[in-house]
Amino acid sequence: MSGNNANRSPIRRQGAEGLLLLTLLSFALSVSLTRLFLELTGYPQLGGGGLHIAHVLWGGLLLFVAALIPLILANRWALSLSAILAGVGVGLFIDEVGKFITSTNDYFYPTAAPIIYAFFLLTVLVYLNVRKQRLMNPRAEFYTILDGLEEIIDRDLSKEEREQLITRLDQIIFSGSDADIVKLAISLKDFLNSSDLSLVPHRPDFWTRQLNRYHRFEKRWLSRSRFHRLLIIGSVAVGLWMLTSPVIILLFSQTPGELQNFANAILSNQLARNQTGLTWLEVRIGLEGSVGILLLLCAFLLTFRRERIAVTIGTFGLLFSLTVVSLLVFYFDQFSSIINATIQFTLLVTLLRYRNLFVS
Repeated sequence: MSGNNANRSPIRRQGAEGLLLLTLLSFALSVSLTRLFLELTGYPQLGGGGLHIAHVLWGGLLLFVAALIPLILANRWALSLSAILAGVGVGLFIDEVGKFITSTNDYFYPTAAPIIYAFFLLTVLVYLNVRKQRLMNPRAEFYTILDGLEEIIDRDLSKEEREQLITRLDQIIFSGSDADIVKLAISLKDFLNSSDLSLVPHRPDFWTRQLNRYHRFEKRWLSRSRFHRLLIIGSVAVGLWMLTSPVIILLFSQTPGELQNFANAILSNQLARNQTGLTWLEVRIGLEGSVGILLLLCAFLLTFRRERIAVTIGTFGLLFSLTVVSLLVFYFDQFSSIINATIQFTLLVTLLRYRNLFVS
């Protein structure tokens, strides 16, 4: 093939979604544990004599190491290590975004938490896009095959992995693509079918083992009726929790004096710094109440076996809460909102799992 016909278009790496998931989890844990550690220890400063070694520097160092590892090492495990270090590094780095966007280097600037959360959501969006099923492409398949041949070099190829490689090679051969690629595929298939090829017992990777473990737990303990009751209880609990703020405001608004005292308390605690802040607080309360009503409606419909519409309403409410309402919640409640967002996400995953198993 001549240089003029070279194809340098990007190819998505096999297993990229797993690497991105590692980065996402490392990112979330990095920010959460950093804030928790600083809160418990009284925000100590590393350094002295006018020096302060902020954790943003450690984040930058980890990001640099994460970039170097795949440039130096060709092993597959190096990508996993790089993904973890990148997640921790970006978490430590972006945790100090409040200092970057304020002239006073305000680490506790209220907008910092929503910015970090929005950045996390954008990364989740990238992850969801990468997880989408891709169309069969001979060139992309061959990249995947070449990556899988690493198992032969490391003497870690199992019978199952060999069969997967042969299946991919067959797809390339029958696709009738570039003649050189087909010839190479035929040669590799003959090599993989060789009786002299050493094979080892199949050992699933870490994520596959955890997924299989969960499936065994689900099959043993989570029957449809238990799943159904769990969803009703979860939807009612989260729905009532999200209605707490609107109910409190409604009670305080019964008399002008109580409402004024409530507003003064919000301003004195810097939950809202001006009239605009109070307006956004009202928007947050209204949206939280709306999501709470949707979740209670979801539980009501589940109780009467209107499962399809119940799951649709619950999924919409939780997605709206996690992507829109939580931005406002993080502004006012800062990182204490992580627990609430985690509970909502867990309920959302449970709803989607129930839909896939029993409704769709």
